[in-house]
Amino acid sequence: MRNIKAIFTKQAKDMFSNPMVLMNFILFPVVALIMTRLVAIPNYDIPNDMFVTMMAAVFAGMGLVTATAGIIAEDIENKSLRLLVMAGVKPQQYLLGIGGFLLLASAITAVAFGLIGRFTGEDLMKFLVVMISSTAASIILGATIGMMAKNQQAANSLAMPAAVILGFAPMIANFNETFERVASVLYTQQLNVIVNDFSANFGKAMLVIGVNIAVLTVLFILAYRKKGLKA
Repeated sequence: MRNIKAIFTKQAKDMFSNPMVLMNFILFPVVALIMTRLVAIPNYDIPNDMFVTMMAAVFAGMGLVTATAGIIAEDIENKSLRLLVMAGVKPQQYLLGIGGFLLLASAITAVAFGLIGRFTGEDLMKFLVVMISSTAASIILGATIGMMAKNQQAANSLAMPAAVILGFAPMIANFNETFERVASVLYTQQLNVIVNDFSANFGKAMLVIGVNIAVLTVLFILAYRKKGLKA
């Protein structure tokens, strides 16, 4: 527990000293707010929550992957990861420390999206659960990519294609039924389904997201054990 708390605190300090990472948690809800107020609400043909659901999905599926990959790669470049491994920090402790803070920040952002979208009651709870679960998956994926990269530049190069696929797959799925069936295994597609229709099968969506999280966690642990002392 002490190791997790120390890494959590370290990540909090690092984030507030890095405006580029911090902007990921601020920019998307701000854009959603501006577009909702200036475009959606005055236009009766546009649903009031359209830009909220759009920006929320992009934030959860794209922004966090690249941000987390860069954070992990920075630890590798600075030799922080090697020191942590030598100090006996286990992969799950490292992931909970780094990811825990990012997940807390993501939860705050998810609440902001919910308020902008004026979601209430059961719809708000579904939105928050699916958003936070999807951000957890993106954080773990980003951490895994960062762990496999040699440096921050390489991490960004690896993370961007993954983020683009996760971000745009649900959009393509809206226009192609065959692609929709393929994309249904992705957590971003399940997020897209729920945030656009709260009456959709919530249990199925959470099951798919849970499987994604489990698989990505195993991959991260393997990458951590392989890369740790070599970092």
